[in-house]
Amino acid sequence: MKKFVAFAAALCMAVSLAACGSAPSSSAPAANTDSSDTTTSTPASQIAELEGAVTTGGSTSVEKVILAMQESFMNANPGVDVTYDPTGSGAGITGASEGTLDIGLSSRALKEDETGLVGTTFALDGIAIIVNNENTVTDLSLEQIKGLADGTITNWSEVGGPDAPVVLIGREAGSGTRDGFESIVGVEDVCVYDQELTSTGAVIAAVAANPNAFGYASLSAVDEKVKAVTVDGVEATEATVQDGSYKVQRPFVFVTKEGAELSDAAQAFIDFALSEDAHQLIIDAGAVPLA
Repeated sequence: MKKFVAFAAALCMAVSLAACGSAPSSSAPAANTDSSDTTTSTPASQIAELEGAVTTGGSTSVEKVILAMQESFMNANPGVDVTYDPTGSGAGITGASEGTLDIGLSSRALKEDETGLVGTTFALDGIAIIVNNENTVTDLSLEQIKGLADGTITNWSEVGGPDAPVVLIGREAGSGTRDGFESIVGVEDVCVYDQELTSTGAVIAAVAANPNAFGYASLSAVDEKVKAVTVDGVEATEATVQDGSYKVQRPFVFVTKEGAELSDAAQAFIDFALSEDAHQLIIDAGAVPLA
């Protein structure tokens, strides 16, 4: 009887040890499977989020467009800080050349002597010919605009307006808007300016304050304070700029240093601006997206 009890006890102990020894082998695969599933489900966007600062600056004419794209891009990429310094096209081109800006902003195409740089057009803009709201002139030909700018025409009555002297208000030397206006109209270095101002907004305000004034401004910046005249019968609109029927137009350009590698954040901002995702933002800002 004692032998039987001892045998039974030994048998129970063996069964218990076997059961305990099998537990790890049955639970290990489950733990490995869970770990594998967690790794696989991690979104790629969380692994490689964009981070860093992107410095842009230059043309004041692109302000509405750049600020709209800046806000949208940073909302989608909270780790990126895009800044914009409105200093004029000339300063934007210089900043890109000297490396003080990641992206220079110009409201004109690069010139032949502006070497070592890459210009990338991201939108188009009409240059509106603006007059005071009291001026009765509603349409001007390119030839008449040339005469008003170079001093050949000195009185508004010569183009169907009131008997009053012509006052030309424009931008400072180096401005992309000025360069675009003068090159398109054919009055480089011969304009007779009464005032030369340093921003698009200042030109609009000055024309709004003087009944005899006329000037030029980015289509995206024109508001009810002034009147934009038609040019050779064509109104400055997004459609007429895109189809080329409005003659006084120019590109909005990103300027980068040739051969210099952009940061991932700066390249992503340029890619966004050139994508269809930015088209409506450009339109809402008063400019024209590329077709």
